[in-house]
Amino acid sequence: MKRNIVIAVVTAAALVGGGTATALAVAGDDDDTTSVTRTDDDRDDRSEDRSDDRDDRGEDRSDDRDGDDDDGAVRAAAGGVTAAEAITAALKHTPGTAVSAELDDGSWEVDVLAGGDTWHTVRIAPDSGKVLGAQKDDEDDAAEVRAALKGASVTAGDAAKAAAAKGTVVSVDLDDDGDDRGWEAETRASGGDQRDWSVGLTTASVTADRDDD
Repeated sequence: MKRNIVIAVVTAAALVGGGTATALAVAGDDDDTTSVTRTDDDRDDRSEDRSDDRDDRGEDRSDDRDGDDDDGAVRAAAGGVTAAEAITAALKHTPGTAVSAELDDGSWEVDVLAGGDTWHTVRIAPDSGKVLGAQKDDEDDAAEVRAALKGASVTAGDAAKAAAAKGTVVSVDLDDDGDDRGWEAETRASGGDQRDWSVGLTTASVTADRDDD
């Protein structure tokens, strides 16, 4: 006997759990009929589940990128130009007093207080030590910096070398506030652990930063 397959879709205006029900009837051999009822609520639930999954994956990727940024800073410093070497290269290009050096956005950025109380930021390649660029900055704290460094025998480069005994130095900066003036250095371990250190202006002694305890 010849088989006839008839598929009929019937849309009912019935209210099921606050949603509209759609009935799907499938007829096979004469009397065998299978019906499936789906509701708008079912579709909404599946849509919300997919949206939640996307949000979770997005958060995971963001966390991974944050970790990659930290690891990238460590690899760039450990595998190439050190903070002290970046400072030396920056001062060769722009003579003056190095006040800070930071590994940021794939390059060393060294702030130099030059003659006439003018500020310059010199960018150094972390793999070759070449100068990538330099720009003049508008800063007005030259007097405070010179006062903080008066009588100091330890330069930013010296502080970077001293702190290197504690880990890979990714930044060094002058703290010219209050009575506890000195150099602040940040180091990173291979696992990404970050530590802050204080380096004396006259002795180059390295101690753990009290705020980091």
